[in-house]
Amino acid sequence: MATSPTDPAHELVAALRATVGEAAEGVVGGRRLPAGASRETWLLDRADAPPLVLRLDTPGSLDGDALLREAALMVLAGRGGVPGPEVLASGRGDGRLAGGFVLMSHVDGESVPQRILRDERLAAARAGFAAECGRILADLHRIDPEQAAAAGTPADDQLDAWTATLAAEPDPHPILEHVAAWLRRHRPAPVEPRLVHGDFRLGNLIVDPHGIRAVLDWELAHLGDPAEDLAWLTLRAWRFGAAPEVAGCGDVPDLLGAYEAAGGTPVDTTRLRWWQVMGCFRWGVICLHQVGRHLSGAERSVELAAIGRRVAEAEHDAMLLLLA
Repeated sequence: MATSPTDPAHELVAALRATVGEAAEGVVGGRRLPAGASRETWLLDRADAPPLVLRLDTPGSLDGDALLREAALMVLAGRGGVPGPEVLASGRGDGRLAGGFVLMSHVDGESVPQRILRDERLAAARAGFAAECGRILADLHRIDPEQAAAAGTPADDQLDAWTATLAAEPDPHPILEHVAAWLRRHRPAPVEPRLVHGDFRLGNLIVDPHGIRAVLDWELAHLGDPAEDLAWLTLRAWRFGAAPEVAGCGDVPDLLGAYEAAGGTPVDTTRLRWWQVMGCFRWGVICLHQVGRHLSGAERSVELAAIGRRVAEAEHDAMLLLLA
């Protein structure tokens, strides 16, 4: 069955069929999902089979090859025991697919943070969330870094990379510049680089009553310090108004204890705090970049515009950590 010309996914599905053939067999329509500021995500309906998910790169992204690396890393992570969807096809095609695409299976569950934090059906998942995250991150950080590098995963110094992104902004941001200077003065000793997800948090996880079903959005993955993933998960920005430090669901000792018990390298509080400050700095710079995409006209979006106000939140959280 062909999609109707009036279906918003008609042109997209036609391009997908021409590019991947049988992998898109049976698609009868679709709709764009509202989540995600840096990728287009489409749910594609099939007549007699579960739906598929299609992700597309969008104009103005920091890295035009990130989506294809993301697909390769999802395959690698799945082999390493990290839960996630099955990647059915990826690459570049014609029209809307020219920037890059990933076609994957659909995973049932909830990804909206506020629902994960409030839905009574997910109470048991919340209770075990911190420990489950620790176990998943231990599996993730055991993935062979050479295989990750072969998939194109970058190994840039995170402080240098995000400081350079801040320096490219047209306006001064003295608080973020002050935080960057503190980070440079207090940089911890280097560790053996491992695969780091880079954005492991609510919003990038699918959860059902039994726990975490999938880890999504690998676009910021890189080789670096595993403590970065653990610290990122504890930032106030990713608690969405809830009190517990680990994504509004649990406590840091549960996260670190499960991580170490599952084979993760122990992380001391000094290193964790540095990466928490670094996380606030990085989130502030990301917010600047995202709102810049809107202001430049590269991608006009209310969501991107709203992200601009979160720069101040990141600055505030960073300063609280420096004063602690």
